[in-house]
Amino acid sequence: MRAVDGVSLAVKRGETFCLVGESGSGKSVTALSAMGLLPRFRHRHPGGSIRLHADGSGEGMELLGASDDALRAVRGGRIGMIFQEPMTSLNPVMTIGDQLDEALLLHHPEMPSGERAERIVAALAEVRMPDPSGRVKEFPHRLSGGQRQRVMIAMALICEPALLIADEPTTALDVTVQAEILRLMRELQDSRGMGMLFITHDFGVVAQIADSVGVMRQGKLVEQGPASEVLRKPSHDYTRRLIGALPERLPREARAAARTEPLVRVEGLKVHFPVRRGFLRRVVDQFRAVDDVSLEVGAGEVVALVGESGCGKTTLGKALLRLIEPTGGRIELEGRDITHTSRQDLRALRRRMQVVFQDPGSSLNPRLPIMTTLLEPMRVHGIGRDDEERTRRAAELLERVEMPTDSLWRYPHEFSGGQRQRLAIARALVLEPRFILCDEITSALDVSVQAGILKLLRRLVDEDGLGMLFITHNMGVVEYLADRMVVMHQGRLVESGRTDAVLRSPSEDYTRSLLAAVPRLDGALVAAT
Repeated sequence: MRAVDGVSLAVKRGETFCLVGESGSGKSVTALSAMGLLPRFRHRHPGGSIRLHADGSGEGMELLGASDDALRAVRGGRIGMIFQEPMTSLNPVMTIGDQLDEALLLHHPEMPSGERAERIVAALAEVRMPDPSGRVKEFPHRLSGGQRQRVMIAMALICEPALLIADEPTTALDVTVQAEILRLMRELQDSRGMGMLFITHDFGVVAQIADSVGVMRQGKLVEQGPASEVLRKPSHDYTRRLIGALPERLPREARAAARTEPLVRVEGLKVHFPVRRGFLRRVVDQFRAVDDVSLEVGAGEVVALVGESGCGKTTLGKALLRLIEPTGGRIELEGRDITHTSRQDLRALRRRMQVVFQDPGSSLNPRLPIMTTLLEPMRVHGIGRDDEERTRRAAELLERVEMPTDSLWRYPHEFSGGQRQRLAIARALVLEPRFILCDEITSALDVSVQAGILKLLRRLVDEDGLGMLFITHNMGVVEYLADRMVVMHQGRLVESGRTDAVLRSPSEDYTRSLLAAVPRLDGALVAAT
């Protein structure tokens, strides 16, 4: 398999080169080749050259085929790298200070401990970590996602590398946190004059930070050039298709504005968690994760629930489905109060309301073939006369979500991320629900795969009259998919209305700041596709 095939590119000092493309196109393999981090004995480089000109010499250092000792000196010293998921990159049993100190010990063993301690605090302050001197004693799990990513940036830059490789560093972050991280990385780059290879599939991010762009497909670099030229007048069909697949650029069909009686109604919903302190763990306060929230979702309608991490979106969704118990308020499903319905009675109602989670890889049972995953819920709820009829229904459902029927006999690990998400949607639909909750189900997908999922969801809602609550922080997805949107902040709904009206003229300052932080392609910048 030619994961990377004849790729040539250059990253200059002080320049940001964005490498874009779908999953499997070879972006990360290209970056890992420069770092010498590909698995030993499972790959080979039959040709090519990677040269690092960190010291200003004309010839530079050849990295392909370099010794382990030479590569260890380069990694973290002359080339820094920020990975996509900081929680899997940071050591959970070491404090933040110890992990930063380790990098300095490896590359500057002669540096006194006092100077290292000062440099660690200065590095955290440089990435604008709150209370940097106190954070050095914290463990990664006590930091937010944005703070963990700041630690990763500090660790990558603490030895002042000439080149920084950033592999999808903002994919899982909220738009406001993403905007801060991108602005921070740009400022640090400008102040240090380092080159940056930024891997992403978000063209909004590309438009915001890139000087040059390279587009990869199936291991080849199909287009590259200055960012303004590639985004304004893409020359390759593949680039044009990627830009055209952005959710805000997908064609929207006319939709009826009239609403029916709500399928789901939430009135004054509250979810509070006790705050315990002291040796006896006494309750000293209540954390108001959801505080007096009211909303409705009608048949044939998609309502988008947006807000930053920690605002209470997922907690609201779980309480609405009775996966966690509400502290107060009222929940109605098709006019029936289910707030205090017993667990036994609630089980029968489960087929009327279903959920699709963010990560299908962890929500699909890896030990069960897809047929068992789809047939088991039907058996529990008595759908179908026998397994033969249930198998036929499952095969028809796979066709509806545009998956081949032979998927029934395969396991989740045999599918791509987008295919697994389609299978998760099929599992939610197998019980013929009236209401579906989708929690960030497209956040980790490529733009083209995401476009297919969004079109599928919209078609299902329009054809079957489903009601859908869609939790997301992607405003492009909201613009294409949602009929109405509600904005959540610190456990409360601060704004709601028709999607086009809220996006065009938000009434709340928080909504305006949320929309202003979204990295987007300017409509005038990109040629029509």
